[in-house]
Amino acid sequence: MELLYAMTTGILTACGLYLTLRGRTFPVVVGLTLLSYAVNLFLFSMGGLTTDGPAIVSEGTDYADPLPQALVLTAIVIGFAMTAFVVILAMRARSEVGNDHVDGKKEDRE
Repeated sequence: MELLYAMTTGILTACGLYLTLRGRTFPVVVGLTLLSYAVNLFLFSMGGLTTDGPAIVSEGTDYADPLPQALVLTAIVIGFAMTAFVVILAMRARSEVGNDHVDGKKEDRE
Protein backbone atom coordinates (compact mmCIF):
# COMPACT_ATOMS: atom_id res chain seq x y z
CA MET A 1 0.00 0.00 0.00
CA GLU A 2 2.90 2.35 0.77
CA LEU A 3 4.32 1.79 -2.71
CA LEU A 4 0.98 2.72 -4.28
CA TYR A 5 0.83 5.94 -2.21
CA ALA A 6 4.42 6.82 -3.11
CA MET A 7 3.90 6.19 -6.83
CA THR A 8 0.64 8.11 -6.92
CA THR A 9 2.18 11.05 -5.09
CA GLY A 10 5.15 11.05 -7.47
CA ILE A 11 2.99 10.86 -10.58
CA LEU A 12 0.71 13.66 -9.36
CA THR A 13 3.74 15.81 -8.54
CA ALA A 14 5.37 15.20 -11.92
CA CYS A 15 2.16 15.92 -13.84
CA GLY A 16 1.48 19.00 -11.71
CA LEU A 17 4.97 20.41 -12.30
CA TYR A 18 4.72 19.75 -16.03
CA LEU A 19 1.38 21.51 -16.30
CA THR A 20 2.48 24.39 -14.07
CA LEU A 21 5.35 25.14 -16.45
CA ARG A 22 3.05 25.46 -19.47
CA GLY A 23 2.44 28.80 -21.22
CA ARG A 24 -1.32 29.07 -20.84
CA THR A 25 -3.34 29.79 -17.72
CA PHE A 26 -5.71 26.79 -17.72
CA PRO A 27 -2.93 24.16 -17.62
CA VAL A 28 -1.25 26.17 -14.86
CA VAL A 29 -4.45 26.07 -12.79
CA VAL A 30 -4.82 22.31 -13.35
CA GLY A 31 -1.14 21.82 -12.48
CA LEU A 32 -1.52 23.72 -9.22
CA THR A 33 -4.56 21.63 -8.39
CA LEU A 34 -2.65 18.40 -9.06
CA LEU A 35 0.21 19.66 -6.89
CA SER A 36 -2.21 20.35 -4.05
CA TYR A 37 -3.61 16.81 -4.41
CA ALA A 38 -0.05 15.43 -4.24
CA VAL A 39 0.65 17.44 -1.09
CA ASN A 40 -2.60 16.19 0.46
CA LEU A 41 -1.64 12.57 -0.25
CA PHE A 42 1.83 13.20 1.16
CA LEU A 43 0.45 14.73 4.36
CA PHE A 44 -2.08 11.94 4.74
CA SER A 45 0.57 9.26 4.30
CA MET A 46 2.75 10.86 6.99
CA GLY A 47 0.21 9.73 9.58
CA GLY A 48 0.85 6.11 8.75
CA LEU A 49 -1.48 3.78 6.93
CA THR A 50 -3.38 2.18 9.78
CA THR A 51 -6.44 0.12 8.95
CA ASP A 52 -9.17 -0.68 11.47
CA GLY A 53 -7.57 1.61 14.05
CA PRO A 54 -9.81 2.93 16.81
CA ALA A 55 -10.77 6.59 16.91
CA ILE A 56 -10.37 6.72 20.70
CA VAL A 57 -6.99 5.67 22.08
CA SER A 58 -6.95 2.89 24.62
CA GLU A 59 -4.09 0.99 26.26
CA GLY A 60 -1.78 -0.82 23.86
CA THR A 61 -3.72 -0.27 20.64
CA ASP A 62 -2.45 1.00 17.31
CA TYR A 63 -4.45 4.10 16.43
CA ALA A 64 -4.66 6.45 13.46
CA ASP A 65 -2.90 9.78 14.00
CA PRO A 66 -5.49 12.60 13.78
CA LEU A 67 -2.97 15.41 13.12
CA PRO A 68 -2.28 14.59 9.42
CA GLN A 69 -6.01 14.21 8.87
CA ALA A 70 -6.60 17.69 10.28
CA LEU A 71 -3.76 19.06 8.15
CA VAL A 72 -5.25 17.50 5.01
CA LEU A 73 -8.67 18.99 5.76
CA THR A 74 -7.07 22.41 6.19
CA ALA A 75 -5.05 21.95 3.00
CA ILE A 76 -8.20 21.05 1.05
CA VAL A 77 -9.88 24.29 2.11
CA ILE A 78 -6.77 26.36 1.34
CA GLY A 79 -6.34 24.59 -2.02
CA PHE A 80 -9.94 25.31 -2.99
CA ALA A 81 -9.57 28.99 -2.08
CA MET A 82 -6.28 29.19 -4.00
CA THR A 83 -7.83 27.58 -7.07
CA ALA A 84 -10.78 29.99 -6.99
CA PHE A 85 -8.40 32.95 -6.67
CA VAL A 86 -6.19 31.80 -9.56
CA VAL A 87 -9.22 31.19 -11.81
CA ILE A 88 -10.56 34.69 -11.12
CA LEU A 89 -7.08 36.14 -11.66
CA ALA A 90 -6.78 34.29 -14.99
CA MET A 91 -10.21 35.50 -16.11
CA ARG A 92 -9.27 39.09 -15.22
CA ALA A 93 -5.96 38.83 -17.06
CA ARG A 94 -7.72 37.36 -20.10
CA SER A 95 -10.19 40.23 -20.22
CA GLU A 96 -7.52 42.94 -19.83
CA VAL A 97 -4.69 41.53 -21.94
CA GLY A 98 -6.74 39.71 -24.56
CA ASN A 99 -4.96 36.35 -24.41
CA ASP A 100 -4.35 33.66 -21.86
CA HIS A 101 -0.57 33.47 -21.93
CA VAL A 102 1.12 33.39 -18.55
CA ASP A 103 3.75 35.98 -19.49
CA GLY A 104 1.06 38.68 -19.86
CA LYS A 105 2.31 40.11 -23.16
CA LYS A 106 -0.19 41.64 -25.51
CA GLU A 107 -0.37 40.18 -28.98
CA ASP A 108 0.58 42.32 -31.97
CA ARG A 109 -2.65 42.67 -33.88
CA GLU A 110 -1.99 43.64 -37.47
